[in-house]
Formats: sequence, C-alpha cells, structure tokens
Amino acid sequence: MITPVLPTYARAPLSFVEGEGPWLMTEDGTRYLDMGAGIAVAALGHAHPRLIAALDKQSRRLWHTSNLYEIPNQTKLAEMLVEHTFADTVFFTNSGTEATEAAVKMARKYHAVKGTGRDEIITFDGSFHGRTLGMISAAGAEKLTNGFGPLLPGFVHVPFGDHDALKAAITDRTAAIMIEPVQGEGGIVPVPDQCLKGLRDLCDEHGILLIYDEIQCGVGRTGKLFAYEWSGAAPDIMAVAKGIGGGFPLGACLATQEAATGMTAGTHGTTYGGNPLACAVGCEVMSVMTEDGFLDHVNEVSGHLRQGLEGLVASHPDIFELVRGAGLMIGVKCKVPNMDVVNAGYDAQVLVIPGGDNVIRILPPLIVTRENIDDAVRRLDQAAIALESR
Repeated sequence: MITPVLPTYARAPLSFVEGEGPWLMTEDGTRYLDMGAGIAVAALGHAHPRLIAALDKQSRRLWHTSNLYEIPNQTKLAEMLVEHTFADTVFFTNSGTEATEAAVKMARKYHAVKGTGRDEIITFDGSFHGRTLGMISAAGAEKLTNGFGPLLPGFVHVPFGDHDALKAAITDRTAAIMIEPVQGEGGIVPVPDQCLKGLRDLCDEHGILLIYDEIQCGVGRTGKLFAYEWSGAAPDIMAVAKGIGGGFPLGACLATQEAATGMTAGTHGTTYGGNPLACAVGCEVMSVMTEDGFLDHVNEVSGHLRQGLEGLVASHPDIFELVRGAGLMIGVKCKVPNMDVVNAGYDAQVLVIPGGDNVIRILPPLIVTRENIDDAVRRLDQAAIALESR
C-alpha cells in the first residue's frame, strides 16, 4: 500500500524535531552534526536568532498580498541583490527550479523581442537545474528523464569540459548557455575560472546570453557572495535559491537590464513568489552575509575543512579517493559506494549528502566553527574505520 507521503524519496530512517546552529536533534535527544545543511539551504544554521526574529516580526503583521500590489520587503531584497551583484533587476520565486525556469523563459523572450530567431539553450552533462519537465529536459540525464517524455525541446547537451564540443554546438539558433559554476548534484565539480571567462567571451562573440545556476553554489557558499565573483566573469542572468532563504522557501532570478528586455507586464508571474514572509527572511540573510567578516570566516574555516578532509583521505585510501570543490562546498570522492559512507555517518551522528560521481557532499552551515569541523572529521574518521572493519 502506498504511503500517505508520495514515496519519491529513499528516506533515511531518521527524523529531527529541533535544530540549533550546525546541530539537529531527534525526539530522544540524540544530536547529529549537520554537514549537509538541508542540501546547502540552512546557510546560517538552524534556528538562527536573527532569522527567527525577522520571521516572527513579519508573521505578526502580514503574510501574503500577491504581486498585484507593491511588497516593500520584496523591493528591499531586490535592491540588496542589485547592490551586491551584476544584476539590475530581480524576479522572486519559491524555489530554485522556478528560478531556472524563469531564466530560460527570459533568455528566449529576449531573443524573440530582438527578432534573432534564437531559441536553443546549451547545457552540460552532469548538470542539475531542477525537477520540472522543463528543467529535467535542460539537464537531460536518463535518471531524471526516464518515463517523463516527451521532453521539452530546445536544449542542446554537450559534455562537461569539452571546449571543442561546446563551440561545435553553437549555431544561429543558440540563445543562451546555462551552467553551474560549481556542479552540485553532479558531484561538486568546479568550473575553472579561466573557463568561465572563456564562456563569457564566447557568448559575447556570438550574441549569446550567459546563464549561471548558482542555486547550490551561491549565497556565500564558496567564500564569495556568489561563486562567479572568483572569476570576474559575470552572467547576463542568474538563478539563486537554497541559502538565500536560510531554510524558508525562496528563490530569485537576477538579470541585467538588457537581458530582461522582454520581461514586461504579463510575460511571467507567480502567486507566492516574493511574499512578505520569505523576503523578510531573505533580507536578514543578506544583511548577515554582507556584514564585515562574514565571508572572511567562510574562507578561513573552508581552508581548515579542506585540510582536515585531505588528511581523512590520506588516512583511509581504501575508502576515499580525493577531495574537490570550493569554499564550504566540498565533495569527497569515494572508492566504496558513497551511500555506505553516508550510512556509516549516521552511526557516527554526522550528516553528509550523497552526490554524483560517487561523491559525498560536505555542505555545512556557513556559521560552522573550526571546532565543529574537527568534530565532523573525527566522526567521518569513525565512519571510515567502521567500513574498513567490515
């Protein structure tokens, strides 16, 4: 008999009733060190006092009016994002998938208004842009698309890192290239800075829009507010979510004025997106992350994490293969099945996330301390020892 909750997840036999900082607690009080942050969502940890205060204050005033009216919190958050990024304008959503959908619509509408006849979007193998029909069509992986055809046309998939294949895929119908500066679900695979710069040049040369999906790698995760800042190669359109709401459902599609040319009244919409509650939380997340010293902390502890994980790999060569990633977005490639490591982590009360290419993802809250990191590495060491003894 089917469960009341549609069984689309192979859930761990765990449930949590409380959280504080990087810790999650079960009903019986067992504490787990959360090095996954709800898949890079709880960027400021669990139950951050400033987010609680922002949500509580707004919840006592107004929850929802719809986008038929001006929403002051939405305007404030948009202004903050414009101030701190390449963007001139922002469309708010409830999720990352909605943000990437908006990005694709915007790119196609731009070319429609310009009369270029361009409508194809180039994407990369190993990518993940969400679970809507449009976004599984964009990624194209069999594990995402099997049984859901016919898929949405207009996406051209090229091998990740194959420059010749990318150049060969560009035609007079190419509207945009969409890429994650750090592939998340694909196994924490960073795009080298020089490649992002090359993509920017390639797009400019051919009149193509560049779309970044920073849903997982954005909002402080790599040690900059957004990952593209490391390369200096700004996009035309960018999708963000996850960390921007600190755990409250919130996403956004950011764009330059030029890229947003076609997005006039009536071209796109959302009932809940940019609501007063979500944007109150988003404003506070941005306030915390843009304070002096916050990103310095992320960079300092990320170096400590990388060092600890490199030592872990060296100590357990039959369990782990290598470490890669950026900032507090780290993948540890495993030699044993990655779910074996995840499950052994449960026994050691540490939470990590499986990813593509047999990787475990380490995505802790950005407020994590050196002591938390040492504790996490110690627990992962225990998990590895337990696997070696089997």
